[in-house]
Order: sequence, then C-alpha cells, then structure tokens
Amino acid sequence: MLGLIAAREAAASATRDDLHQQQAKLTAEVAAIDAELADLATTRHTLTKILEDEVTSSEPAVISELYQQILAVFTPDRDALRAKDVCLALEIGTEAKDTEGIRAKLKRLVNRHTLTEIQPGQFTLIGTRA
Repeated sequence: MLGLIAAREAAASATRDDLHQQQAKLTAEVAAIDAELADLATTRHTLTKILEDEVTSSEPAVISELYQQILAVFTPDRDALRAKDVCLALEIGTEAKDTEGIRAKLKRLVNRHTLTEIQPGQFTLIGTRA
C-alpha cells in the first residue's frame, strides 16, 4: 500500500512540476504578447497624431518620393496632363492598374489643393492655365 501511495505521490509531483513549467512558459508568452500590443498601441497613437496634424495643416506636406516625382512632371508652362501622360513621363507602365494608381494619387493632390482638375481626367498645377 505504501508503495502505491509513494508512486501516486511521485506522479502527482511530476505532473505538478510539468504544470508549473507550462505555466511559466505561458506567462512568458503572455508577457511578450502584452509588450507587442503596447508597442502596436503606441505606433497607432503616433501615426494617428501625425496624420491628424498632416490633414489639418494649412500647408500639408507631400513627402512621398513618388508624389514628389509626380509633382516634378507638372510645370507652370505645361498643358494639362492625364494620368497616362504622367505614367509616360515617369516611365512606368501604362496598363490600367498603373494609370488608375496614378489617377488616385492625382486626385489626392487635387484634394490637397496642390493640383487642379480642369476637366475630368485633366490635371494641372494650381493657378496654371491649360
């Protein structure tokens, strides 16, 4: 009888030790996930703040390199351009996906009062006559 009790006691002790190890591992995993969630929340807060400042700014910056390249295509003495013309000037593809991507960016620049759309699909710098 005492042998059975000792065997049962040893098994329970081993199970308890395994469970403590699992608990320690899970605690470490939860701590890592909590740290990642905190980092993501900080990143979200920072990006939200930057975007709010950018959108509400009287002179929003156009900092993307692609947007800078697009704006360089437009000069005061140049006639209005279509999205396909901008694609050709930038030497990128003129497939539908390319022109639609550029058209969306041109529309964003219109919304930011950097470009104007003098006729549907024809873009020029603000204050430029076509």
